[in-house]
Amino acid sequence: MMAIGMTLLVSAGVLAFAGVYVNQVRVRARRESHVRTFMFPRGLFDKFARARPGLDMKSQQLVARALRQYFLAYLKSGCRRVAMPSQVADELWHEFILFTRDYATFCQLAFGQFLHHTPAVKLGDSRPDNEGLRRVWWHCCLEENINPRKPTRLPLLFALDRKLGIENGFVYALDCGRPPADTRAGGCSGGQCATHFSDPEVDGTTDGLGCSSGDSSGGDGSSGCSGGCGGD
Repeated sequence: MMAIGMTLLVSAGVLAFAGVYVNQVRVRARRESHVRTFMFPRGLFDKFARARPGLDMKSQQLVARALRQYFLAYLKSGCRRVAMPSQVADELWHEFILFTRDYATFCQLAFGQFLHHTPAVKLGDSRPDNEGLRRVWWHCCLEENINPRKPTRLPLLFALDRKLGIENGFVYALDCGRPPADTRAGGCSGGQCATHFSDPEVDGTTDGLGCSSGDSSGGDGSSGCSGGCGGD
C-alpha cells in the first residue's frame, strides 16, 4: 500500500509539473504573438520623423522591425538583462515610451511587467552590460536563422545603424580585419566584430520560456558607440 501511495504521489507531482510547463509554453506563445503583431500607437512615427527627418517611411518601418526584434530578445531571454545595440532603434523605443498608456499596456501583455528604457551600450568594462549585449546577439541571430557562433551576416538590430547611415550610430562587422567601408554611421577600423559576441557563458540556451518575474531593467548602462568609433 505504501508503495502504491508513493507511486501515486510521484505521478501527481509529475502531472503538476507538466501542467505548469504547458501553461508556461502557452503564455510564452501568447506573449510572443503579441510582440510580433501589435500595432504601434498612432502618431508615434510622426514624432519619430521629426526627430529623424532623414528617414523615409520604409526606413522607419525597418527601425520598427528592429525594435520588435529587441523586444522578442527580451521575452525569449526570460526577461533577463538585455542591452540595446542600435542608436536609432533606441530612439524609437524612447519615443514609444512617451506614449505612456500604450507602452504600459504593451509591456503588460508582452512581458507581464514593465520594461524600463535605458541607454544603448557597447561592449566594455561592465560585465552585466556585456552579458546583455551578447544575450541580444544570440536571440537576434536565432530569429534570423543565423548561427550566433559562426555568423555569415549581421542580424538586423546590429546592422541597422550602418545600413541607414545613422550619424554617430553603432557599427559592427563580421570581420574586424576588414572594417566597414561606409563611414556615414561612424565606421572605423578596429570596431566591434561578431566574434566579440561569442561567449561560452552567454549563449541563450539557458534562458527561460518567457517573462514571469525578476530583472526588467533592460540594458542599463551608459551611451556609447560600439568599439569606441563614431563618437558619443
